[in-house]
Amino acid sequence: MESWLSTAITWGIPLLIIAFLIVVYNRLVALRNRFKNAFSQIDVQLQRRHDLIPNLVESAKKYMSHERETLENVIAARNQAVSAQKAAAADPANGGLIEKLGSAEGLLTGALGRLFAVSEAYPDLKADGTIRDLMESLETTENKVAFARQAYNDSVMNYQTYKESFPNNLVANVTGFKNASLFEIENPEAKQAPKVQF
Repeated sequence: MESWLSTAITWGIPLLIIAFLIVVYNRLVALRNRFKNAFSQIDVQLQRRHDLIPNLVESAKKYMSHERETLENVIAARNQAVSAQKAAAADPANGGLIEKLGSAEGLLTGALGRLFAVSEAYPDLKADGTIRDLMESLETTENKVAFARQAYNDSVMNYQTYKESFPNNLVANVTGFKNASLFEIENPEAKQAPKVQF
């Protein structure tokens, strides 16, 4: 009887520890994959947003010939955001890339806000059906980005909470699970979706 108990303890405790490690590791993988998937939803909406902007700028050029600098700023900010998007999409678990994307998207949203503000001075621009459709599509896309960003941030929060909890943090550190970053837009004005009024 004593031999059986000794054997059970000798083998049982290591087996329980191994089982625990496997469960924690698999849960970390699942949570990491969940926030990566959530980022891919943001990526789709950002790509749509970035594709709409050149069309909007090109359509606005004929009405806003005196606002060349504003239009160029929008395109430059868009190009920077596209570059940051591609880098973040390649490695959504890299918090630094997500932070750079948030900063680039903040600059883009600010540039778009200035474009929309300047467009108020051009009644013909506001009356153009193509521009109106592009602006409505852009506003809808902005809302979708906001929803996707919230889902991503929720997934990151779940991952980070589980990863940082004791004793899960020991497993995460030993197995190389990195911290994830929330996708936040740094520009306070950019946290608001651009308002399009006609």
